[in-house]
Amino acid sequence: MWEARAAEGRGAELLAWARTRELPAVPLRRETFRAAQDRVLVLTWWETADGPEAELPELPEPDAGLVTRPVHRWRFESIESIESAT
Repeated sequence: MWEARAAEGRGAELLAWARTRELPAVPLRRETFRAAQDRVLVLTWWETADGPEAELPELPEPDAGLVTRPVHRWRFESIESIESAT
């Protein structure tokens, strides 16, 4: 999980930056979100036997003027997935 907060008035630019950034490998799935306070979140799913300790590609840091603070990154391991039966 990659999350950043845009500098004042630059939310659309940060979102565009994150959406066009390519990774050196293709994940199983990639989703991009936006939230209040010009935050951008990118979730990627990878196939790995090494769990959250695996070496995986990550989005880089944007230019310092585009964000208000360093990017936050977290690794999660999927435990369960439940889909609605609609």
